[in-house]
Amino acid sequence: MVSPLIERLTTCVVGGGNSAHVLVPFLSEARHSVNLLTRRPQDWNHDSITCQLTDGTTGQVAATHVGMLAACSANPADVVPNADIVILCMPVHSYREALDRIAPYLSRSKSHVYVGTMYGQAGFNWMVHAMEREFGLTNIVAFACGSIPWVCRTVKYGELVANYGGKHVNVAAVTPHSQFDKLNRVLLQNLSVRPLGMGAFRQAESFLSLTLSVDNQIIHPARCYGLWKKYGGYWKDEAHVPYFYRDFDHTSETILQALDRDYAAVRSAVRRSFPSKQFPYMLDYFSLEKLNHNSSHAGILATFRDSPQLVCIKTPTVPSGSGSQNQSAARVLDTNCRFFTDDIPYGLLVAKRLAELLEQPVPMIDEVLLWAQTLRGEHFVHEKDGSVNLEFCLQRQGKLAVCGIPETYGITKIEDMLD
Repeated sequence: MVSPLIERLTTCVVGGGNSAHVLVPFLSEARHSVNLLTRRPQDWNHDSITCQLTDGTTGQVAATHVGMLAACSANPADVVPNADIVILCMPVHSYREALDRIAPYLSRSKSHVYVGTMYGQAGFNWMVHAMEREFGLTNIVAFACGSIPWVCRTVKYGELVANYGGKHVNVAAVTPHSQFDKLNRVLLQNLSVRPLGMGAFRQAESFLSLTLSVDNQIIHPARCYGLWKKYGGYWKDEAHVPYFYRDFDHTSETILQALDRDYAAVRSAVRRSFPSKQFPYMLDYFSLEKLNHNSSHAGILATFRDSPQLVCIKTPTVPSGSGSQNQSAARVLDTNCRFFTDDIPYGLLVAKRLAELLEQPVPMIDEVLLWAQTLRGEHFVHEKDGSVNLEFCLQRQGKLAVCGIPETYGITKIEDMLD
């Protein structure tokens, strides 16, 4: 029997990404009234959104979850004001803009409104606190999942998603800290434990634990840089493009290991700065892999090559644009995908800035940042010494900064970075 508290909740999902397609059926089945804020409301089947639990190797569907939308709109005024919970499902670089869009419509009369994201990279609490200051909000509970609780891919936009399985254990950060138990009861357990029978959430000491636990922010850049070093980021046709995870190679593995060491040095420096804090979920690559997946892999390559959840994911490429008839099928690495727009300015660059403030060298982070910014014509770090280019990083595109370093949110001291 579902508790009355859960039955009364209204959750607004913001964005139409893969995770949004999973949240609608999972939360609908938990008796949430689900609203959706999307730029494409006309493309959603309001009455039936299906999540199929799917074997990534065979494609066999083991179970089906179906949900519906109570409201769907491109206008936040239609779907945000009555929300008890708001969840962002979009690329990390879009978080701050989305918070600005919804802030004027968040309820001021509710005792608490929970505002969170499915992936807590890049100091999500810093973003929320900046929103609170700007819009005079006093009832916000910020939360973020350490990583998305499942691997999923949209099959038919607005209607059907394949879920390839969940994590053994999940982690979330919440501020105020005391709100975790309630959030877990009314939301988090419905993201994985109830529909999948696994993936209970544990509470992180701080959002900084999520920012510095190594997941996508080192995996994606390491693999992209490895593909560039090995192939020049160019393939004569799509059939020759390696799979992103299934074909993970030693070149990419070596880069990932070096990035992991850099992050480990930053984490050690953070722990020295906060000796009274435990940070039990601020983890290196293998520790996080073991926690999330209960794995016992002997090496990095096995964690990717043997994963039934990741086996079908392709390397992001685009046509080469050469214009030559003989090369019309050629593909090049897509440097405009979220592996660059999220994991560089809201991943590696954030770690680099923390390293500078903690006087900690991070040579592989420096190398990857210089490579990525050269490809994209950006200037996040100085070419001569690799130091963060604050003048460039604190530029604004409209109201929004071009990256997620702490100074973007008015934070200049390490002691001010915790919740």
